[in-house]
Amino acid sequence: MVRVLAGAALLVLWQLAAAAAANPSFIPSPGAVWEQFLRLSTTHDGIRGYSGSLLVEHLGISLRRILIGSAIGVAGGLVVGVVLGTVPWIRVVAEPVVTFVRALPPLAYFSLLIIWFGIDETPKLWLLAIAALPPVAVATAAAVHGAPSHLVEAARALGARRRDVIRDVVLPNALPEIFTGVRLAVGIAYSSVVAAETVNGVPGIGGMVRDAQRYLQTDVVVLGLLAIGLSGLLIDGLLRVAEKRLIPWRGRS
Repeated sequence: MVRVLAGAALLVLWQLAAAAAANPSFIPSPGAVWEQFLRLSTTHDGIRGYSGSLLVEHLGISLRRILIGSAIGVAGGLVVGVVLGTVPWIRVVAEPVVTFVRALPPLAYFSLLIIWFGIDETPKLWLLAIAALPPVAVATAAAVHGAPSHLVEAARALGARRRDVIRDVVLPNALPEIFTGVRLAVGIAYSSVVAAETVNGVPGIGGMVRDAQRYLQTDVVVLGLLAIGLSGLLIDGLLRVAEKRLIPWRGRS
């Protein structure tokens, strides 16, 4: 109930701001954005959606890119994090590199990726993967490095090999922190999708936003941002559900 009232209050404030601005190119009204939602979700006057693709198709293509890029980044982050957390000399050498990459804004290296891989799907997926890798790597390395020493020593005393200790003791203990890193990685991939679709990004929700911005179609820009944000909330909610099912002991002593 509180969330419904908060949403209604935001809509009222949005409408008041649009009326005060009196310039739809600056602040479009909720009604204008809703009208664009209906227009881009159907074929209207012979025009199908935006640039020939419906809104749901733009969003679906972007979500596919985010899913693939995040999956590559998370997998790479897990491997890098486990290595950093278990091999001290590699941690000393490689940790600054991971921190350096994490500090780079996506657009800083997207141009280089385009030079290497062209303007098709490959540079977009690599950008999202590189953006998603550092949070998982850092979270995994910290969790693995901080595994309870008494559990590790007990497993070794029982004859467990190094890989068995990592698989059966270290990783289960690190899962809560790893899941936090995964959620951060997916969020960063979401925030990077507009950058990833800067070049040849249509169809795609980020490419749609960038294209609409060029023509001052503010209502389309706002609609695209709402689509990205709401789908991001949905994915984060699904990750929370998965976290509760896979790590039921989190938050319990």
